[in-house]
Amino acid sequence: MARWLALFGGLCLLALAHSAAVPTVDTMVVAKSDDTIATTPTSVADITTEESSPPIKLTEMEVISEVSLRYAHTTVVARVRNPAKRAQEAHFRVLLPETAFISGFVMTLDGKSYKAYVKEKEEAKQIYQDAVSQGIGAAHISAKARDSNHFTVAVNVEASSNAIFNLTYEELLVRRNGVYNHAINLHPGALVPKLTVTVHIKESEKLIELRVPEIRTGNEIDATKDDAQNSRATIVRSHDDREATITFTPDLQEQERLIQLYTEKSKESAAASHSSSSWYSAEPETTTPEGVLGQFVVQYDVARPKDGEVLVNDGYFVHFFAPTNLEALNKLVVFVLDTSGSMMDRKIIQLREAMQTILGELNAGDYFSIVEFNSAVTVHDLKEADGEPPKRHYSYFDYDKNVTLVPPSPATPENIAKAKLIVSWLQASGGTNIGRALDVAVELINKGVDWKASESAVVPAAKENSDSPQAAASSDVTTAASTEVAVEKTEDKKTAKSLEPIIIFLTDGDPTVGETDPKRIITRVQEKNYGENKATIFSLAFGEDADRKFLRKVSLRNGGFMRHIYEAADAALQLRDFYRQISSPLLAHLKFTYPSGQVKSDSLTKHEFRTYYAGSEVVVAGRVEDSATEITPQLAAFCGVRDGYGRKRYEVIPRVPVEKKKSGYLPLERLWSYLTIKQLLDKHDAGEDAPHKDDEKSEHEKKALELALKYSFVTPLTSLVVVKPNATNAVNAESVDKAAGIGPVSGGPLSITSNLLARPMASHNSFGHFGLSGPAPAAAFGAAYISPGFNLGQDEALEEEVDDYVDLDDDKFFTTPVRLPAPTTTFAPIVTPKSVLVDYNLLNYPWAEALIIPQNDTLLLSTDKDTVALKLATLSEVPKESSGDAECASAVDGGAGVCVYLTRCDSAKHITAQVYSTTYCAVSQGYAGVCCKREKVDIVH
Repeated sequence: MARWLALFGGLCLLALAHSAAVPTVDTMVVAKSDDTIATTPTSVADITTEESSPPIKLTEMEVISEVSLRYAHTTVVARVRNPAKRAQEAHFRVLLPETAFISGFVMTLDGKSYKAYVKEKEEAKQIYQDAVSQGIGAAHISAKARDSNHFTVAVNVEASSNAIFNLTYEELLVRRNGVYNHAINLHPGALVPKLTVTVHIKESEKLIELRVPEIRTGNEIDATKDDAQNSRATIVRSHDDREATITFTPDLQEQERLIQLYTEKSKESAAASHSSSSWYSAEPETTTPEGVLGQFVVQYDVARPKDGEVLVNDGYFVHFFAPTNLEALNKLVVFVLDTSGSMMDRKIIQLREAMQTILGELNAGDYFSIVEFNSAVTVHDLKEADGEPPKRHYSYFDYDKNVTLVPPSPATPENIAKAKLIVSWLQASGGTNIGRALDVAVELINKGVDWKASESAVVPAAKENSDSPQAAASSDVTTAASTEVAVEKTEDKKTAKSLEPIIIFLTDGDPTVGETDPKRIITRVQEKNYGENKATIFSLAFGEDADRKFLRKVSLRNGGFMRHIYEAADAALQLRDFYRQISSPLLAHLKFTYPSGQVKSDSLTKHEFRTYYAGSEVVVAGRVEDSATEITPQLAAFCGVRDGYGRKRYEVIPRVPVEKKKSGYLPLERLWSYLTIKQLLDKHDAGEDAPHKDDEKSEHEKKALELALKYSFVTPLTSLVVVKPNATNAVNAESVDKAAGIGPVSGGPLSITSNLLARPMASHNSFGHFGLSGPAPAAAFGAAYISPGFNLGQDEALEEEVDDYVDLDDDKFFTTPVRLPAPTTTFAPIVTPKSVLVDYNLLNYPWAEALIIPQNDTLLLSTDKDTVALKLATLSEVPKESSGDAECASAVDGGAGVCVYLTRCDSAKHITAQVYSTTYCAVSQGYAGVCCKREKVDIVH
């Protein structure tokens, strides 16, 4: 059984396995994964068979991404062919970007389409279990954690037949370092005869930056304009540089080259990552996934009005704001660095290396402090650089020692040189005193600058692990009393400096000494870090052992974000890249105000922000009042001044008319819903919910769930369900171990398996596996994966049965594969329904099914202006204009095209109803046509 490392946060992975099965049984399995280690089938040798069959072939893979106003709607389509004379199993796996929501899934098997639907998670689980218990093939995916949205479906493909998998997801692209990054990970697992990636960008302002770097491994940090560009990607600009279509179609030779290049780079990265493994680190057994081409990246930026851009359409608005020509605010940065024993060897080396660059990029006028923590906490004094490297002897019990505070230092060349020397002396040893380190960091922020170190600048040891509020209060009073004089004397100077307070907190583990309760640590930090001088806390989780959930909550509660720094060869680069994203604060205390009567106040997304950083973007969205004729938002903030000290008020009041007439398709409503759900879930994750019973959803969860169901988003609160009827008289449970890579099976046992995603390795993106495994015994399938995180306590009988095979934790959750005896229940036959698409020769156009009105052979389409009824042809003859195909302006793939009947346009197969509403046309007296590029018309496959 082999294990492989997956690159985290990427787009697509696809796998095919083939197994013998009863031809009349269709079984599908969906598994969802989180960031734990798991297994996946990797070789034909894993499972044996009495008779070999030609494996299932991946014949075509297509990725189509429509990006409108930074909002990306991506469709992943895979076509497979089973050339064997018996049914074989195919696996379709997709690992999504961490910020994406699945919004649709359609599976076409032997000419029949099955559309998924979104349900509340518990309801979906019940539907799924009911379907399985009745012998019905079912697919179920739920996103338990937002940093790992892994979709897997397994289904039997009938002999000599085809299968099409069509998955869509949506995300709002984030602006980093001055560009929007759209990454598509190509991992077909094998050479694909036809592989196409199409990205169509449509913006309201001109594209001033557009580049497609060379295919990347996903291990690297974001590409820059200095990186080599992809010579095989074609870029076609149109509509006065407001639109662009990027196409990438690597042939078999280019695919071979990319696969080899990726394999070589991955091996180099893995070797470098473990070249200095510590005594306590168990190096995982890894293999490089086969058939990985790499990461296809599109980067772009737009021209933007000076006062921001406000777009209004169909009752919704979005406000984009990203000013550039502003003086940077000076900042007070407290670096809180973990040097515990787990940081030994390569990690500490990479930390020292990264800090050399980061310290060198501090701006004149900035102030900084370096707080080192292990068992003890130390605030470094730059005078240390004048002496010899200290000989440190750490004790596990150093956590109870007082900490002497040292005033922050101005970022002068001399001070930066001293700080670099001190950082170069950092050594790893001792425990992890996270609570004390954060306490000291916040105390430094509260004291400000221009004070002198004295006995009053001492933070005494807090009384740890005490449940007494009085004890905690006593500790706070002691600290406050010791610093009261110093703070009072320098309050005016601190305010005059107007420094932007930032805490950069890096750790690779959990709190092990001092206060070890994450909840108490978070509460204490929040109690001390408040007011106008509240620091933004950015948490860096270094490696796989850090408690990312805890760190994320620390940052969310304090206005920042958590970033995972992967323990790879480029970890130092990752750290430097992170710092550059927050190194230049341009505005502080941003507040967007929308007048009553213009915008529905309860619909507004987040509209107050602690800081805006250069190269990023602020986005606010909401619903417009029906009576509004214009929107006049007011933005108030503070910006820097030219002399480098102090700050001044910054105000912007744009005026935007509200047109009652819709102005074409803009994804404002879905953008608003996406952003609202994300922010509601962030509030819930940060623990900002009002008190509620444990078995009830909070108000934030209820609102997020309502929107997720309305807009069909798969979130941590919802699941995607597909129920596909079987056409058999009886179904007996059969092992699905082969799908989890457990190895040979002889039939009989039901398998409850963990996810198929291995732990992340790359800095930003994830890949999975597209491979082959041998056939299992020829028996019917009636079992399915149950995702990790499923609470077995919901079924006492199942819990008791599982407990005989694996130890459950206190919460009755499991994370490892187990095997149970097979139930012997048989089920009545269920008739498979016929898809309406068959009658109109539209099997390859699954998106059209929901629009068809079979009673009168029409396709009913809702557009921005009205509802249009288009005729559908039921005969084999395709409608055409007698005078020839008429030209049209907006083709599916962008640019100009010709108006043709739907079935003649190859590009229209995998679009969405929304895209069709902007590209439809009428052919030969009202038949459903589409604007299609000439080269995509009448293609024979």
